[in-house]
Amino acid sequence: MRFHRRFFWLKDPLSPNYLLDRFIVQAGKYDYAVANGDYSCNSAFVGLSDNAACQSASECLQKLRQTFGDRLYANFGDHELGKISFVGGRGGMRLASWRRALEELRLRPFWQVSMGNYVLLGVVSSLIALPVFEPDCLPEERTEWKRLRQQHFNEIRAAFAALHPKQRVLLFCHDPTALPFLWQDEAIRTRLPQVEQTVIGHLHSKLIWWKSRLLAGMPQITFLGHTAKRLSAALRQARHWRPFHVRLCPALAGIQLLNDGGFLMAELDPEIRRPAQFGFHALPRD
Repeated sequence: MRFHRRFFWLKDPLSPNYLLDRFIVQAGKYDYAVANGDYSCNSAFVGLSDNAACQSASECLQKLRQTFGDRLYANFGDHELGKISFVGGRGGMRLASWRRALEELRLRPFWQVSMGNYVLLGVVSSLIALPVFEPDCLPEERTEWKRLRQQHFNEIRAAFAALHPKQRVLLFCHDPTALPFLWQDEAIRTRLPQVEQTVIGHLHSKLIWWKSRLLAGMPQITFLGHTAKRLSAALRQARHWRPFHVRLCPALAGIQLLNDGGFLMAELDPEIRRPAQFGFHALPRD
C-alpha cells in the first residue's frame, strides 16, 4: 500500500489542493459548471459525518459557489457518504453523512436542467449501486438506505419517462458501478438511445478507465478482502457501461504516476445539429 500510494496513486493526497483555485481561474468564465463529487479525502472513511471531511468539502463547495453561483450543479461522490477502507475494514456509509450533505452542504440527490434540446441529469451513484455497497452500511441503517434508493430510482424513472423524443441526455454519475443497475431498469433502458454521453469521475485517471474497460466481465474475487470483492463485482457488470457512452472526467490531480489531472469542457448545440464537443484541459501539478 505504501508503494501504491507513493509511486502510483498520490504521494500526498492533500498537497494538490491548490489545483482547485487554478481550475476556478481557468473555468470561471464558462456558462455552467458540473462538479461530479468527492469534495474531500474521506479521511475517516465515514463521509461527511466526520467533521474534518465535512469542513473540507464545505470549503471546496463554497469556493465553487462563490465563482459559479446558480450556474453550479454539484453531484454526490462516494466520499461524501463513506465506504469501508481498502485495508483495516474501517468506516462505511453513514446516514449521518447523507443528512449533512443535504442540510449543511445543500447537495441535491437528483437534479436536472434543460439547455435547448439537451437535458442534463445528476444522480447519486452510491444509492443506485446500493446492492454493491450494502455491506458498507450499518445493519440498522440498511432499511432506510433501501427506502432512499427506491425514492431516487422513482425520480430517475420519471425524468427519463418525461423526455421528448428529440431531446438528448448528458448524464452525470460519479461512479460507473451504478450504470448496470440503471441498465437493469426497463423504463430507463428503453430511453438509453437518448443518452448521448455519461460523464463519470471516481477513477481519477484515463489509465484506470482503460484498465476498467479491459477487465469488464471478469469473475468476482471473493478471497482478497472487502474492497477487492466490491471492485470486482463492479467490473463483472462493466460490460453494461457501453450503452451509456461513458466519458471520464479525471480528478484535478490525476494520479502520481502520470500527473494527468485536469477537467473537461463541453460545447453544446441547443438545436442538437451536432453532438456535444468535449475538450480536455490539463492541470499539471507543480
